[in-house]
Order: sequence, then C-alpha cells, then structure tokens
Amino acid sequence: MHLVAFVGTDKENWGQITALIHRMECEHIVLVVNSTVNDFPVSEKCSVVEVDNALPLLELKKSLIESLRSQIGKEFEVAVSLASGTGKEHMALIAALLNIPVGIRLAVYTKQGVQIIT
Repeated sequence: MHLVAFVGTDKENWGQITALIHRMECEHIVLVVNSTVNDFPVSEKCSVVEVDNALPLLELKKSLIESLRSQIGKEFEVAVSLASGTGKEHMALIAALLNIPVGIRLAVYTKQGVQIIT
C-alpha cells in the first residue's frame, strides 16, 4: 500500500506525519506539500508533490490528479493522512484520489502505533 500525506503550514501537526513516515510499513510515500512549506524534513523514501494552495479548489484538485496519477500507479487503494492542512486542501486531495480512481483508507499514528481507520 502507498501512503499519501498532506503537509500544510500547521507545523504543530507535522509530528503525526513524521511518525507515519518512520513507522508505517508501506511500499511508497507521497507527500503533498503546500508550496509555502519549505522546512518539512523529507525522508529519502518519500516523493514530493508541491501544490499551490492559492489555486481555487477545482484547479487544485485538477493539479493534484495530474501529479498523483503517475505517483500512485495502479494501486487499488492508498492510506491517506489528513493530520495537516486545511479543509480546502483536504477536499481537493480526497476528490483527486477518488477521481484517479483509487480507494482511500485514513491513516493515523496513535499511542498504539499506526492505525488504519475504516
């Protein structure tokens, strides 16, 4: 399974994403990063898709579809982290993934470890 995680400007939530990157067993990690974020520590096992949050929602979704389609490949479903980012960014990401099309499972890191919310 691939992990797709959104990295927004809300640094207080970056620990959640970092924990998933380091502790989740997955084939590939795609970080969707807000273009104004330039100091998130990116692991070598991650690929990065930069997005412009200033775009209107539908244009942001279209941009994500174009960028993510090649990153995700022919996956049936992906794990998604929405711990960071805004509602607009989350809506665009979810809509893009469903339009690719790919199923989504929400991933979160808890005291019990990585959990997939179904």
